[in-house]
This record gives sequence, structure tokens and C-alpha cells, in this order.
Amino acid sequence: MVCEDNARLLHAYVDGELDLVRSLEIEEHLKTCAGCAQELVSQQTLRKAIRSASLYHRATEGLRQRVRTAAAGSPEGKEDRVRDHAIMPWPRRRPIVPSWIAAAATLIVAAAVVLGIVSTTGSRRRSDFLAQEAVANHIRSLQPGHLFDVESTDQHTVKPWFDGKVDLAPPVRDFADQGFPLMGGRLDYLGHRDVAALIYQRRKHIINVFVWPEGAANSSAASASEGQQSIDGYNLITWRQGDMQFVAVSDLGAEELHQFVQLLNR
Repeated sequence: MVCEDNARLLHAYVDGELDLVRSLEIEEHLKTCAGCAQELVSQQTLRKAIRSASLYHRATEGLRQRVRTAAAGSPEGKEDRVRDHAIMPWPRRRPIVPSWIAAAATLIVAAAVVLGIVSTTGSRRRSDFLAQEAVANHIRSLQPGHLFDVESTDQHTVKPWFDGKVDLAPPVRDFADQGFPLMGGRLDYLGHRDVAALIYQRRKHIINVFVWPEGAANSSAASASEGQQSIDGYNLITWRQGDMQFVAVSDLGAEELHQFVQLLNR
């Protein structure tokens, strides 16, 4: 299956509308296609954000009764209008709005609310997308044959390998003496762009460090928020240094991962 076909099927997959065979085909494809895996994460996050938004407000009983009376032209409504007319001049009657116009207006208002939520929470969701994508890339890298493009403990071998492949020279250093040996590197895809991925190890734990230029044009990765968080049992730290942005991901304990980041920032 090609990515163009999968792009049309991902919405149905997210909604659980595919049969078992096609669902399994999609899942197998997602294991090897970073672009489709990223699109799946984006669709799932957006769907969750829209479902959690408070877009529905129940009308009060008084408002509901007035709407029913006006729409049905009930006898009670006519009697009320006659009684009121005897007391004070009856105001000019407003034209009745056709039901399809009212429905269209309701849809427009709902769309505006959704767009407002998307706009005001856009930066936070972009950071959420990036964090989830980084964890997904880390997990995918642990599959056989996916961890390295260049496997070496020599920083003078790993760093030149990235020349011409990414828009920066990543800071490659070996911390074997501190218990975090360099293992190699690879080219990865994060935040709609190619990024450098540096691989370190702490005992049996793998650490992925994703690096890209800060403020890269048309990149949601450039808006990632700094800080530390945990997703599905994996710890993640995001930070900026100079003109570069970093994300470190590992199943290593939060304290040891923070210790490694301090070494990398020296």
C-alpha cells in the first residue's frame, strides 16, 4: 500500500470503520512510515481536543417555552399577545426567520467556537503533537534495524555523517566516562522536517536526542515548549540551546535523564 492510499484511509481507521484485514494492513504500514504515523497522531489529538471542548449549552426552560410558543403560534401565545396589546402598543412584528437560516446560523456559530478553541490552544497542541511524535519515533527506533544509520562511539565519525543531511551541525559528544556512551546517529522526521537523532545509552536504556534548528520556517517543531513530561511511561525533556532545539526521550528514570541533559548542555 502507498501513502496516498493510506491518507484516505486514516480517518476511517481512527473512527474504527475499517474491516479487520484493512486495519491490520494500516497498522503494519504505520510501523514503517513516519509520515503516516505522524498524521495518525495529529488526527487522534485533534479528535480528542474537539470532543473535550464545551460546545453545548442547554437552553433555560423559559427560553425553550417562548421559542415553542412563537414557532407553533399556540392559542396561549395569541392570548398573551392580545392581553399585552390592550395594555401597551404592540411593537412591530419581526419577520419569522426560516428554519434553514437558523440552522445555518447555528452551524456557523459552532464552527466559530471550534476555530476559536483551535486558535487559542494551537501552540499547546503543537507542543503536544511534537511530544507524542517524539515518543512514537523513539519507540519505532527500538525495533530491529531502525536505531542507527551510522553506528559508532566516535563523535568524529558520527558528526560528519550528518553533513548535507540536516540544516545544522548537531553537537555530538561522547559521555562514556560519565556513564552515557555515544552509540551512533540517524536521520529522523519530526515536526514536518528532517532532524538529527543522536543515540546514547545508559546501561540497557536507550536515549534518543532529536536536534533541529530553532525557528525553522514552516515547522511546528519550532514552537515546542520547554520542560519535562512523561508520556506512556517514557520521560521526555525539551529545551533550547543557542540556535538549536532539543528533545531527549527515554524510558530512563526522570532524574537520570535530567542528569544526561545537564551533561549535554555543558
